Amino acid sequence: MSKTLMKGNEALALAAIKGGCTHFFGYPITPQNEIPEFLARELPVAGGVFLQAESELAAINMVYGAAATGGRAMTSSSSPGIALMQEGMSMLSAAELPCVIVNVQRGGPGIGSIQPSQADYFQMTRGGGNGDYRIISLAPSTVQEGAEMMLSAFDLADFYRTPVFIVSDGMLGQMMEPVDFPEKVTRPLPAKGWAAVGHGGQRGPNTVKTLALDPDRLEQINNRLQEKYARIAEAESRFEAYQTDDAKIILCAYGSTARIVGNCIDMLREEHIAAGMIRPQTLWPFPNKAFQNLPSGCSRILVVEMSCGQMVDDVRLAVNGRIPVSFYGRSGGIIPHPGELVRQVKTLLGRA
Repeated sequence: MSKTLMKGNEALALAAIKGGCTHFFGYPITPQNEIPEFLARELPVAGGVFLQAESELAAINMVYGAAATGGRAMTSSSSPGIALMQEGMSMLSAAELPCVIVNVQRGGPGIGSIQPSQADYFQMTRGGGNGDYRIISLAPSTVQEGAEMMLSAFDLADFYRTPVFIVSDGMLGQMMEPVDFPEKVTRPLPAKGWAAVGHGGQRGPNTVKTLALDPDRLEQINNRLQEKYARIAEAESRFEAYQTDDAKIILCAYGSTARIVGNCIDMLREEHIAAGMIRPQTLWPFPNKAFQNLPSGCSRILVVEMSCGQMVDDVRLAVNGRIPVSFYGRSGGIIPHPGELVRQVKTLLGRA
C-alpha cells in the first residue's frame, strides 16, 4: 500500500472523513488549525457539513445538537479552547451522545504558548466539567497511529454512546510523516433508536436532555454511566511495551514524548543498561494491567511527560506501592532530549 507524506493534523482530518464524520464544528486556534482548514475544503466534498462556529462554546454545543440527531459529529481545538468546552463535554457525557473531540495540546496554564505540551492530561482523563463522567482518551504517538485511532474513533463512540478524545500535541500535529489509511474495520453497532429525528407517527418523540431533578432518577443515571465506564475500562484499555522483558528500570510515556523515550531506551541498551518502556495508548481507561506483571528485576519506574507531572498519579495507582515511581518532565513547551533522559536514568540507578 502506498503512503502519503502528511502533517499530523491533516492526517487526522482525512481519517475523520474516512471514519464517517458527517459534521464538524470548530473555532481556529494554533496549533490545530490545519484540521478545520482541511475539513472546510474536503468534508463538504464528501457530503458532510462544515461550520466555523463563533467560539469554542458554540462549537461544542453544535456538536451536541448534531450528535443528538444521530450524526457523526466532531470538533477539534487546542488546550485553552478545550478548557472552554468542558461544560459541553459534561453535557455530552450525561446525554450519552457519541462524538469525537481532538485536542492538539499546547503550553499552559492560561493562554500559555503555542509550543507542544502534555499538560492537559487531567482534562483528558479526569474531566474538567461537573459531575461523575469519563471520556475515552486515545493517545497516538505517530501520525500513522493517529490516523488509525481516528478511523476507529466514531465506531467506538457509537458503540458505547460516549464522547471520544484524540489526544495529540503541537509536535505530533505539525510534524510530517508517511501515512497510509488501512481498510476501516467496523464493529457491529447498535441502532440509534434514541436519536431526535422524525418518526412519522410510528413511535413517541425522543427527548435528549440531562436535567434530572428527582435525586433517585439522577442516581440511577449515574449508576448506569458507571456500569458503562466499568465495561469500557475492562475492554478498551491499550498499551505498548518495548524492551520490558528484562528491564531493570521502566520508563512510562505517551504521545510524542514516548518517541523520545524510545530513543533513550536504545541509547541505554547500547551502554548495557536494561531499560524498557510502557506506553499507554489509552489515557482513559488507563492500562493498569500493563503494570501488574513487571519483570522481577525491575527496581524503579520513571514517568516522563511534557508537563509538571500529571500521569505520574495514575502510574503510582497502577503500581500500588510495589516499587518506587519517579518523575521527570519539561514544561512550557520545552521538548526533552534523549540525552537528558539517559542522564536521569543513570542518576536513579546510581550510575551517573
